[in-house]
Amino acid sequence: MRWLLAVCGAAPMTSSLAIAQETQKGTTSSSALATDLHETVAGIDVSVTDLFGRHITGKVVITQFKPDGDGPFPILILNHGRSGTNRAQPARFRFTAQSRYFVNRGFAVFVPTRIGYGELGTDPDPEESGYCKSKNYAPSAEAASTEIIAALDYAKQQAYVDPKRVVIVGQSVGGYTSVATAAKNPPGVIAVINFAGGAGGDPETHPGEPCEGFKLEQMYAKFGSTSKVPMLWVYTENDLFFAPKYSQAWFNAFTKAGGTAEFHLMPAFEKNGHNLFAKGIKLWTPLVDRFLDEHGFDANNKKTQ
Repeated sequence: MRWLLAVCGAAPMTSSLAIAQETQKGTTSSSALATDLHETVAGIDVSVTDLFGRHITGKVVITQFKPDGDGPFPILILNHGRSGTNRAQPARFRFTAQSRYFVNRGFAVFVPTRIGYGELGTDPDPEESGYCKSKNYAPSAEAASTEIIAALDYAKQQAYVDPKRVVIVGQSVGGYTSVATAAKNPPGVIAVINFAGGAGGDPETHPGEPCEGFKLEQMYAKFGSTSKVPMLWVYTENDLFFAPKYSQAWFNAFTKAGGTAEFHLMPAFEKNGHNLFAKGIKLWTPLVDRFLDEHGFDANNKKTQ
């Protein structure tokens, strides 16, 4: 059995077979692996610090997809959001339909299920940010970005990838933490795509009004002051987590601080535009196609001259 090299943790890596067996137990992870996408599953141990200064070591489960052939393929890290009711589901994040789109564009896709999520998730939760009226969004961004960079380091070790050509994509909290990761300028990252990025939203109790949205504005300004890669930000008019006045303010703070990004406010989508990434693939792919083309990736991911 092949064992994988541990990243950012003292404990040895769990074998890819063992993790695959573990992550196939849950309700939503019981689907067969997508063999046409060469789906595999691995795990890495990562240590982070939470809001209260507690040191937490947990397993980041990484779902991997790749095109046919030996590569080298550019890397795409795809980051998930956060459920306000049940962090244990899905048992393992896959984004199979979205991953299929990116694989068809020639990317090797890596989807990390971060610590505190899925059936291997931990308690305490490294991404806890406090009560709605006393938010501290910085520790969650730091913890998540640490895990994303660890997943990227793992991805770069694979023989079939090009470690110098990386795109980071995220949805909701995953979009926010993708921007946070880019602010650290990890080597090889060429571009970032942020779908409805933010935190602290709840469409049931305070629709469109994230908890202390001004603090997220401050966080995005901080990210913009150090980030060096171009970004695509995609939001919708009827996002019940983050109303347009917030996403636009966050974008303005990011770019005013020095960040480079383009902002697209898409028309209302279904009852809650926050679901555009999940359910509206045909609507956002033209934007993403153009963005990827402009930043060095054609439809077959041959480097643009």
